[in-house]
Amino acid sequence: MFSLSKRNTTVLVVALSAVMWATRGHHLATTTHLPDASWAIFFLLGFYAARRSLLPLFLAQAAVIDYLAITHFGVSDFCVTPAYALLLPAYSVLWLAGRWYAARYQFNLRTLPLFAGAATVGISACELISSGGFYFLGGRFAEPTLAEFGSRLAQYFPYSLGNAALYLGCAALIHVALVISQRQASTAAQ
Repeated sequence: MFSLSKRNTTVLVVALSAVMWATRGHHLATTTHLPDASWAIFFLLGFYAARRSLLPLFLAQAAVIDYLAITHFGVSDFCVTPAYALLLPAYSVLWLAGRWYAARYQFNLRTLPLFAGAATVGISACELISSGGFYFLGGRFAEPTLAEFGSRLAQYFPYSLGNAALYLGCAALIHVALVISQRQASTAAQ
């Protein structure tokens, strides 16, 4: 099982929080706003931080950011419906996918397909829970159907998957650079 020291966990929590605060709340990427990194953050939190208490901390943080974005920064509240509560299991699935991968992680290319698979399954489940909940339970659509949901899923899911893949790819490159640097420093110290 992959896990970090207490100090490194603190650094990670601060870094992931900073990225969440920088990217969440706009809901659409523009030339002045980065795309939302929340989905990647919950996966990475699951991978790096074994402490379960961090999941509710980040869930609460996401809700606070949304609240502030809506009440103080003019972001639309269109997505805030009774289905908003389904973000709890949706983000938790991403965290679980990260935990699942952490248990199988090895620093070699053979685990790269496991990383991609865990991320894809986690992101897909998150999309189905969050978008499905919004579409069927949010009260924004008069007569929701599976066919219409499938059409919306085909339209919006590639964007969500691409955003998460962008951030996870960057995180993977940083991870590789840190592991190689740490190994070189360890070798030089011997």
